[in-house]
Amino acid sequence: MACTALVVGNMIGSGIFLLPASLAAFGPISLAGWIVTSIGALILAVIFGRLSRIVVKTGGPYAYTQAGFGEFAGFIIAWGYWIALWTGNAAVAVALAGYVGFLVPAIGSSDTYSLAVALLAIWTLTLVNIRGVEEAGFVQIVTTVLKLVPLVLIGTLGFLWVEPANFSPLNTSGESDLAAISAAAALTLWAYLGLESATVPSGNVINPAKTIPRATIVGVLIAAAVYIAVTTVAIGVLPAELLAQSSAPLADVSREMWGAVGGTLVAIGAVISTFGTLNGFTLLTGQVPYGAALDHVFPERMGRLSRYGTPANALIFSNLLASILVAMNFAKGLVGAFNTIILLAVMSSLLPYALCALAELMIVVRSGRTVAGPEITKVAILGAIGFVYALWALYGAGAETVFLGFLLVLVGIPIHVWIKWRNSRASSDQSATAARQDAA
Repeated sequence: MACTALVVGNMIGSGIFLLPASLAAFGPISLAGWIVTSIGALILAVIFGRLSRIVVKTGGPYAYTQAGFGEFAGFIIAWGYWIALWTGNAAVAVALAGYVGFLVPAIGSSDTYSLAVALLAIWTLTLVNIRGVEEAGFVQIVTTVLKLVPLVLIGTLGFLWVEPANFSPLNTSGESDLAAISAAAALTLWAYLGLESATVPSGNVINPAKTIPRATIVGVLIAAAVYIAVTTVAIGVLPAELLAQSSAPLADVSREMWGAVGGTLVAIGAVISTFGTLNGFTLLTGQVPYGAALDHVFPERMGRLSRYGTPANALIFSNLLASILVAMNFAKGLVGAFNTIILLAVMSSLLPYALCALAELMIVVRSGRTVAGPEITKVAILGAIGFVYALWALYGAGAETVFLGFLLVLVGIPIHVWIKWRNSRASSDQSATAARQDAA
């Protein structure tokens, strides 16, 4: 249950609570983006589920890529995935501040107070995760259950308030239908980041070969149903121009349907939801660099455990970067900052997703083991579909986002060289010490 809660909790968070405003510029055609992304996410969920049976090791996408493509590819993916996690933390914290601002207007009207709320949330949950995975898992289960209540109400009862006129025209972006769907799909992929969450702490999961695949697929299906239903209601209830300007779109939708009380209750649900998502991503910002450090791919300090048995150094450094990113982008306004950060997080995740799509095939090739024809065909088809989907989503993210994300990935290469040099020197020193002891 904790694994499924981690997957659902990491996905259903800031995405569904702010994306209706981000997607309003495209019009109802954005629902097609949700559908395509949901199918792609389900395929990736199946791929990650299969990989978790083959590579039972802490690290998730990093561990799978290293097993399939080797150490350097493993480092690049660990680096890119780690970037996606702490940038994701920044985006979730921004969304949380937006809904707190809806509940407390004094915070919503002040960039300084909103920034303080975002940073306070990041560091509160960093401390929770330093205390231990078990405590973080308990927080995840509670927040996941609480967040689903208002979303289920909107996604079911909300259809009674839908105005068919709001679904015309279909495409309001001024671009072609394909371009609009591609751009919408890139944004909606943000809501599915975290689908691989259950694979990352696999070393702490009971019976991971069965638990992780089931939790991943069930989590994606639950999220897809919630996303499509809630976004349809949001488009149908609020005119596009009002939806696009909202910093708390689902609260505004609920206020339109059920009055001020309804808006307040959904805003409270949104705060709980984003808090739970932030908790899940915070857990991963420690586990991913920790797993990489154990393999001497990330700096040694990232692999050191606190007295609680948690990777405190990795957690603190990751969320320091998230805090800096939040502070740098808050001047763009809440929705503007959110859109910028989520596209960067999506781009950073797509490279790991693309390589993981083909990782099982590479593991078979590198191992030299014989696999039955139908099985290898299934692996190849799944991998090809997942890879093409990742490339298409990367295209939808836009040239500027891809360029910035590519630069961030390249920054990791000299760090990899430095780590390899340190490891080589440490190995030489150990060999020299052993030789002197033998001579003595």
